[in-house]
Amino acid sequence: MKAVQIFFVALVAFEHIYFMILEMFYWDKPKGLKAFGQTLEAAKSSKTLAKNQGLYNGFLAAGLIWAIVNKDNFEALAIFFLSCVIVAGVFGAYTTKNSKLFYVQAVPAIIGLIVILI
Repeated sequence: MKAVQIFFVALVAFEHIYFMILEMFYWDKPKGLKAFGQTLEAAKSSKTLAKNQGLYNGFLAAGLIWAIVNKDNFEALAIFFLSCVIVAGVFGAYTTKNSKLFYVQAVPAIIGLIVILI
């Protein structure tokens, strides 16, 4: 069961590393424009905000990785950071009216949280 818990925490961490890279380095590049459905003009005008958002995603990933390597506090750390991801995913989906964001970001974290709590 511990392997399944670690798998989901790692999955969510790697997702957030990917989001960080997209937002910080590819926001106004073809890959970022496609991923976020942006026009080049909109992406250029929001590039600084995207870098900031990417940094926060990096912190979420770092917290989840910290949970994995910290064997003594794995569950407490994982619960906290997965909960943060869930809140971010729900809020992001609600404010952007993009349900895909909920399924990509929040659902894996919800599954991971359930696996840890049972």
